[in-house]
Amino acid sequence: MEIALNGYYTLILATLVLLLGKFLVKKIKFLEDFSIPEPVAGGLVAAAVIYALNAFFGYSFVFFKDLQTACMLMFYASIGLSADFSRLKAGGLTLVIFTIIVSLFIVLQNGVGVALASAFGLEPLMGLVLGSIPLTGGHGTAGAWGATLENDFGLVGATTLGIAAATYGLVAGGLIGGPVAKRIITKKLNMQPSVHQVTDSSTLKETGNAGEEVFEKSDKVRLITATSAIETLALFAACLVFADVMTGVAKGTAFELPTFVWALAGGAILRNALTLIFKFDMFDRSIDVFGNASLSLFLAIALLNLKLWELTSLAVPVLVILLVQTLVMLLFAYFVTYYVMGRDYDAAVLSAGHCGFGLGATPTAIANMQAITDRYLPSHKAFLVVPMVGAFFVDIINTAILGVFTKML
Repeated sequence: MEIALNGYYTLILATLVLLLGKFLVKKIKFLEDFSIPEPVAGGLVAAAVIYALNAFFGYSFVFFKDLQTACMLMFYASIGLSADFSRLKAGGLTLVIFTIIVSLFIVLQNGVGVALASAFGLEPLMGLVLGSIPLTGGHGTAGAWGATLENDFGLVGATTLGIAAATYGLVAGGLIGGPVAKRIITKKLNMQPSVHQVTDSSTLKETGNAGEEVFEKSDKVRLITATSAIETLALFAACLVFADVMTGVAKGTAFELPTFVWALAGGAILRNALTLIFKFDMFDRSIDVFGNASLSLFLAIALLNLKLWELTSLAVPVLVILLVQTLVMLLFAYFVTYYVMGRDYDAAVLSAGHCGFGLGATPTAIANMQAITDRYLPSHKAFLVVPMVGAFFVDIINTAILGVFTKML
């Protein structure tokens, strides 16, 4: 029996999922330690309940997809609206080199995923769902590309698999980042922990030099007004209109891209045009609030739409591919990121950060680096570069590379 829920009931259930996730993350230390997002924690429980209802009673649910799509587009528009290209000057050459390294790894990650998927007899596009879509991209990218692959390419279960892989990546990225950096520091740099560095690192975080101005946690308090909220919504509306128009204009051409890619591009163009040409003061705090809220609702609805029964036959291949991807990330951070970034302490901390968002998300990267700097030395360079690359540049690069891969496959 199929039960369809309209937008009102979908929104109500999505908010209940978010409240459940918030409760679980506060109560279960494992979820908090590995920075599992609240929508994922609550959504996976909801998905398990829906799976049980289907398995035992034959019920299936259809949730209002238009609301999910709108939240997804607003989330990607927020990434574009946060992409201030003038910040490239602050990072200098280090930022450029690290961005190139990250880009090369995204290509490698997708190549490994596609090769292993083909070896297991799976659709090659499934390799992207076990590649940079969920691992470098995270839950938001997994949900967005999953919907695109299901609707445009007929890849059944892409969203479900992507969300599951992104959750695995958060845990794996948090597990390997610290050990990789620690081994580099102790074996290659011959450094020992210093108890005096805890105070220094704490001071670094308090003064804001640890990238807090660039990377802001989703639960951080932000002061916004009704006027700034309305003006920000106007910016989002412009991005969504641009995305809708460009999707239609580019359809059937070499520039045909998913709608959410145009939303991201529209946000980046609008942000930099307003700030560079018209000297407009962007409402970054308001953009963050709407972007984070949209992402949370989008993930909650996406997880409500999970059909876990579609993945039972893929369990073994998926596990093998994800374990190989973890090993590839570990080796790349140890032998490539560290050496190319200068073979010094900053490079070791950058390697820990790369493990964090190369498999999980930027918060995981920040947590990895803080664990190292709390034990050894501060790293101003790492805390400047990683948040800038991980917070928005990596999403733009990942989207571009995935666009090329989907056209090739």
